[in-house]
Amino acid sequence: MIQASRTEAIKRLILALDAPSYESAAAVLARVENQVGVVKIGLELFTACGPPAIEMAKNCGYDVFLDLKLHDIPNTVAGAVRAARTLGVDMLTVHVGGGREMLESAAAAAGGDMQLLGVTLLTSLDAEDLDPVAIVPDPSAVVERRATVAATAGLAGIVCSSREIGAVRNIIGWDSIIVTPGIRPAGGALGDQKRIATPYAAITAGADYLVVGRPIHQAPNPALAAGSIVADIAKALGDR
Repeated sequence: MIQASRTEAIKRLILALDAPSYESAAAVLARVENQVGVVKIGLELFTACGPPAIEMAKNCGYDVFLDLKLHDIPNTVAGAVRAARTLGVDMLTVHVGGGREMLESAAAAAGGDMQLLGVTLLTSLDAEDLDPVAIVPDPSAVVERRATVAATAGLAGIVCSSREIGAVRNIIGWDSIIVTPGIRPAGGALGDQKRIATPYAAITAGADYLVVGRPIHQAPNPALAAGSIVADIAKALGDR
């Protein structure tokens, strides 16, 4: 039972592979020793080396979460989603700010073999940041409104901070996925994140997957750091 719980917990840990090159990304993967279940490839790494980064992660046995936050006219985004499917991507993000028509086109292009996730609001933003650029300068209100649009547009799930998990669950139910970035172990440095939580708090609140980057790959022992987070996830899964 303990091993099964740990196995399930590993599946729910997404490593943000924020690296500037193929070689540096490969070095990080070698050091985590399969203590994560999914690898997130974002703008930096995908821009630096493109599809080979996806192939590398897949060859190492990981699912791939391509985090590009696609946000463009519907036809362009649908084309990008179809391209991601041909690369074997398991999870892909679009930005809900692109609107319902864009989201519906993206969902149709994703088909049933790739999970399309809607990014609601970056975890690096808070109310002060939203005030000059948003119609509604309240992070929770923005996230809830966008989660509603994403759910009705046919997306598989939502990306949101830990602060909005409860409200988003009420909107999308338990059949849809919640991915939560901005995860920091207790006592960890915040970096540029503002709306954060510990792994235990986010899972018990209702998150399905946690995205963790710097606390793992900047640790002296990345495998040990990831293993500690996995233990927290396993405990939270048992407690919720």
